[in-house]
Amino acid sequence: MEIKKIRNRNILFTYRQPAGWDLNVQLILGNRYNYIIDTGLGSLSTEPVKEYIKHDSKPIIVINTHYHWDHIWGNSSFRNCTILSHTSCRDMIDVHWEEMMQKYGHLVDGEAEKLLPDLTFEQEIYFPDDQIRIMYTPGHTADSISVMDEWEKVIHVGDNIGDSMEELVPSLYGDKDDYIKTLLKYKEMDMELCVSGHNTVTEKQVFDKILDLL
Repeated sequence: MEIKKIRNRNILFTYRQPAGWDLNVQLILGNRYNYIIDTGLGSLSTEPVKEYIKHDSKPIIVINTHYHWDHIWGNSSFRNCTILSHTSCRDMIDVHWEEMMQKYGHLVDGEAEKLLPDLTFEQEIYFPDDQIRIMYTPGHTADSISVMDEWEKVIHVGDNIGDSMEELVPSLYGDKDDYIKTLLKYKEMDMELCVSGHNTVTEKQVFDKILDLL
């Protein structure tokens, strides 16, 4: 596991999986809240993040970028925190939990119990004290969201960027036209660095490359 400070208040925790793929969990140290983006494969995936902020008393907001198992199995490590997602993400976690556990349960890292988001939104939610904007950005899945740190110009796009630089176009479980609209939306935003669920940190030009590939 690698801990990398990508900007002053943006820290990336990258887990090297035995199956050969990487998994990113991001921490944003806000003024009012600390934000943890995705919770990985279970309780052990969250331990390094919790250790990093163990002396920080600010409340935690956990953000699920979409419902897939490798982004939500650590939710139960944050029972006393706010867990935020798109409205449809909460529903999809509830519906697909057992199916995902049966299919991928051998990859659980530590403990994983179903804990659904308790704060949901439809289009956008904004935390002005921290300049954190969370937006509905369908693409990889119909419930995908992105997290924009407007202060440091860093965006986390979940799995809307493919898993590697060789496979920039992600698997699309949502509508392709919606994904293209999301990519065009990203291009209009004031950002510099892009974080995704599995790939390396990229720059804004990555969205032009994905559009070209599409």
